[in-house]
Amino acid sequence: MPLSDTVLEALAIAKRGVDELLIESEFAQKLARSEASGVPLRIKLGLDPTAPDLHLGHTVVLNKMRQLQNLGHQVIFLIGDFTSMIGDPSGRNATRPPLTREQIELNAQTYFKQASLVLDPAKTEIRYNSEWCDQLGARGMIQLASRYTVARMMERDDFAKRFKNGTPISVHEFLYPLMQGYDSVALKSDLELGGTDQKFNLLVGRELQKDWGQEPQCILTMPLLEGLDGVDKMSKSKNNYIGITEPANTMFAKVMSISDTMMWRYYELLSWRSLDDVAALKKAIEGGANPRDAKVAIAQEIVERFHSRQAAEDALADFVNRSKGGIPDDIAEIAVGGAPLGVAQLLKQTGLCASTSEAMRMIDQGGVRIDGTVISDKALKAEAGTFVLQVGKRKFARIVLSA
Repeated sequence: MPLSDTVLEALAIAKRGVDELLIESEFAQKLARSEASGVPLRIKLGLDPTAPDLHLGHTVVLNKMRQLQNLGHQVIFLIGDFTSMIGDPSGRNATRPPLTREQIELNAQTYFKQASLVLDPAKTEIRYNSEWCDQLGARGMIQLASRYTVARMMERDDFAKRFKNGTPISVHEFLYPLMQGYDSVALKSDLELGGTDQKFNLLVGRELQKDWGQEPQCILTMPLLEGLDGVDKMSKSKNNYIGITEPANTMFAKVMSISDTMMWRYYELLSWRSLDDVAALKKAIEGGANPRDAKVAIAQEIVERFHSRQAAEDALADFVNRSKGGIPDDIAEIAVGGAPLGVAQLLKQTGLCASTSEAMRMIDQGGVRIDGTVISDKALKAEAGTFVLQVGKRKFARIVLSA
């Protein structure tokens, strides 16, 4: 049966920027059935609260959830408080240390609050998988484990590599994809979202639903967003991230630091602009427009989403001021004693550089300024007083140096 224009439009929105949609024909039929019956699809996203804060890389899949939410479907934000105690082995070359209950509860407190900056909290169903996982007990866990073979588990790329290399695989790690799949059974999920590294786990959900006599969920995987370096995926450990609770000015400046090429990746995965709008921007730049204008637009869109329109305007003004060599208004004031104090030591003590060796390197590169004047003498000692210390383009501090 031919699909309606509404279903085709919804399918196009669902597919924007995705890595895979499995199985597309099944999902199209689910959309058609939902349109005919008026019953929204149940769309699940599970996140383990392994860290207290989210960055833009996490919001790639949240953006997709919001788009599907705007189409009228029921999105389920699942906090994996039970599965966090197992530890997701996806992409790991070693056993991941499980989190304690205290760590999980602490991290979970901020997860949905931050996710609500993207999702509509009033239309989001929040669940914790301990609701049904705790009830399984030992007997239930054994019965669940009987539904999947070791051979099927070893089809996972990371398990296969670890086994081949003689790297230990703990038995409890096999339970993780089973528990994630059981979440889909418990929630009667129609569609589950995740990153590309979650594909195996999402497919397990399909198989378990079949075992329970449910219609299998479709799965939608989103690419992993590259960080500010344009190479590695966005990660706090690699310090190439943009946190969604960072100050507006910092967030804006970080987006402006990405390459012109990477900018389009951010439009594809983070922007809520239509594809036609993005195509028009690309065409304008090909016709001679300044790529900076397009980058400003995506930076303002992102800042407005997580702060406000006024904050986005102020962040742009601050960025322009800095670009002209100006000093931002919202810099921290740090009191330091010990004057006269070597500049390299001062940079380390104030946290503007991680070490004196990094400070020396920044001075050599001409990246250190005092009150706007470039410092080239590594032996310079700063006298007592108040002045602005700057490292690179984005790090500023107002120093109150005393004897």
